[in-house]
Amino acid sequence: MEELIKKAGILIEALPYIQKLYDKTVVIKYGGNAMINEDLKHSVMEDVTLLKYVGMHPVVVHGGGPDISAALSTYQIESKFVGGLRVTDAETMRIAQMVLVGKTNKEVVSLLNQNGGKAVGICGIDGSLIECEPIDKDSDGNPGELGFVGKIVNINQKLLVNLTKDEFIPVIAPVGVDAKGQSYNINADTVAGAVAAALGAEKLMFLTDVSGVQDKDGNVIYEMTAAQASKMIEDGTISGGMIPKVRGCVEATMQGVNRVHIIDGRILHAILLEIFTDAGIGTMFTRTGA
Repeated sequence: MEELIKKAGILIEALPYIQKLYDKTVVIKYGGNAMINEDLKHSVMEDVTLLKYVGMHPVVVHGGGPDISAALSTYQIESKFVGGLRVTDAETMRIAQMVLVGKTNKEVVSLLNQNGGKAVGICGIDGSLIECEPIDKDSDGNPGELGFVGKIVNINQKLLVNLTKDEFIPVIAPVGVDAKGQSYNINADTVAGAVAAALGAEKLMFLTDVSGVQDKDGNVIYEMTAAQASKMIEDGTISGGMIPKVRGCVEATMQGVNRVHIIDGRILHAILLEIFTDAGIGTMFTRTGA
């Protein structure tokens, strides 16, 4: 009986969060070890499915860096990165799109469906969902050193709204398209931030392989403003692959997303722990402070 009462207490603790987030959009960037470890995979899918069934509108944006690197290695193509972004020539783009859209996206959709969700896999090409241009251009406006790496210029959110307001969970692969139909590889963190902003999401959550943003002494910062985050990028405290992730957080808060979180996806049911408990986990970003 004592154990049952504890379980009831957990549900009661979650109640105000369920009430607050009912009919609200929650965007989840799915990546890191949570895409590799089998227990973590199913934990994430269970969490996302539960959000849908208690009345929220989850949208999943996934990465796929390790899958792309493995595929490139098979074709004996070296992976190169500049500022945390993959240098993407025409052949790399072809392989990245094949992997992200044809393999990784459908695996995530299948996992959600296995756990009781009704997932639909799409990428930025579908319905011109993610319109972009080269993030790095030469003097003629063609892709520069980074190649076919996209800068988002518009999110056509109607498709996502139609899916989320129905019974479906959109699963987005981070491939965009320009006005000429050229595909672009886009950092998944950047896509998640732009999608969250376009949908006016209540929450944006990044699943990572770290416990949160750390200060120079390695201590996790549990809450920070957009201005503090920008300063830490400038002074080098935040570096490498965390830069696009944190920039995505900052941009999302500045564009109206209420709360943005970087959480440790290596923890089972990390999404539920962040959303439905008083303590929460990871680092939370706000525009000007809570």
